[in-house]
Amino acid sequence: MKRAYSVTNILNKRFNTLDFEGIWKASLGQPDEAFSAIVWGGSSNGKTDFMVQLAKYLCNFGRVAYNSMEEGVSHTFQMAMERHYMGSVEGKFILLDREPWDEMVKRMKRHKSPQFLIVDSIQYAGITKKEYKELKEYMKSKNKGLVFLSHGQGREPKGALAQFIRYDVDIKIPVEGFRAFPQGRLNGGGEPYTIWHEGAAKYHGEIQ
Repeated sequence: MKRAYSVTNILNKRFNTLDFEGIWKASLGQPDEAFSAIVWGGSSNGKTDFMVQLAKYLCNFGRVAYNSMEEGVSHTFQMAMERHYMGSVEGKFILLDREPWDEMVKRMKRHKSPQFLIVDSIQYAGITKKEYKELKEYMKSKNKGLVFLSHGQGREPKGALAQFIRYDVDIKIPVEGFRAFPQGRLNGGGEPYTIWHEGAAKYHGEIQ
């Protein structure tokens, strides 16, 4: 049987949180280092740019592996990396080129594997709920962060698995009109995060 915790046990338990600052703290708070999240939205709303920006910021706290299962090493992803000056995190960020799920899991179980894993996108992962839960529990046991990107359908993540993940993870981040709107189990935060200021202002009617 699993351990049962007393009130004192819980109140005295220490958690390792990520000391986010500035706009990231205002939006995502200071999540546990083993946080889980899903980001979703419609096409051309800024999801990829948000994921690259998030990956770059996470590099302040450990190495990041970004599995581009959908797009792979492409010109458009290269441009996104150039837009956000990813050269500044050389050595802290690796891009996996459509790495199959099983190989990706093996990579994350290696000694000194990256601290954070981003999976883009869940629709291209080709996995079951069981496989998702196994990875999530493993990452949590190792105090590692896990982020999924999902296509959107209306204002919801697309598909049964993406919907399941949405209700299971700590942080839910819908993206619309070049803004991310964090929800869920936030340790502080909750403010919208602007991905591209000019595009967001036009989309949301703040400028003509």
